Amino acid sequence: MRILAAAAVMLVATACGPRQVDVQSAPTQSAETAIHFTNNLSKTVNVFVNTGSSDVFVRQVNANSVVHLPVPGVSRGARVTLKAKPIDGSSGYEKAGVTMTEMVPWTVP
Repeated sequence: MRILAAAAVMLVATACGPRQVDVQSAPTQSAETAIHFTNNLSKTVNVFVNTGSSDVFVRQVNANSVVHLPVPGVSRGARVTLKAKPIDGSSGYEKAGVTMTEMVPWTVP
């Protein structure tokens, strides 16, 4: 009986003991293309990139500011349409037929 109890204690201690765990972060997705965006409007805009199938949200840009916008998932040489839509719902801006490179300059308006 003592042997059985000792075996049970050893089994529980082994099962509940510390385990080796390897925790990793997801690999970072670096963007090979980007937009150097200048917003000369007095209102905030949402910037999108359209690769033909749908608009992909890039970032919201404050009024009267200049930002560097990495565009992950869009490769160099891709032909896209850039869109800037004011958050107040007023008419936005588009720049069609843009060939994406390491840094595409775009200023609105």
